[in-house]
Amino acid sequence: MDLITKAVTWARIKSPWVLHFNTGACNACDIEIIASLTPRYDLERFGVKLMATPRHADVLLCSGPVTRQIEKRLIRIYEQMPEPKFVVAVGTCACSGGVFNGCYCVKGGINMAIPVSAYIPGCPASPKAIIDGVAKLLSSLK
Repeated sequence: MDLITKAVTWARIKSPWVLHFNTGACNACDIEIIASLTPRYDLERFGVKLMATPRHADVLLCSGPVTRQIEKRLIRIYEQMPEPKFVVAVGTCACSGGVFNGCYCVKGGINMAIPVSAYIPGCPASPKAIIDGVAKLLSSLK
């Protein structure tokens, strides 16, 4: 690994920028993701910063199952992210489709549309579990 690659990897681990995307969830996991970013749980202590555009994001936090309506949009957002990019499935619905699995408009978990780097189960996933999942993803990048 050359010096520039090491520097970029170090910067991504120390300050990952995340994008939150709801693919059709009930919003319970969305509330927990936002709670993990508040001062009470303080995900920002790991350098995590919420971004508004996929073009600046390193990590895509997805909540909810992949529906037929949202699949193309999810793939387009994933393709707009710069390399290296990581996807974290937050909640049971994002991991496997959850209670929506088997519905005519649901294709399943996030991995049915894009590759997933980490899974955080729970209905809803707690802010502590989200922080643990993101920290483990960041430690695996070293």
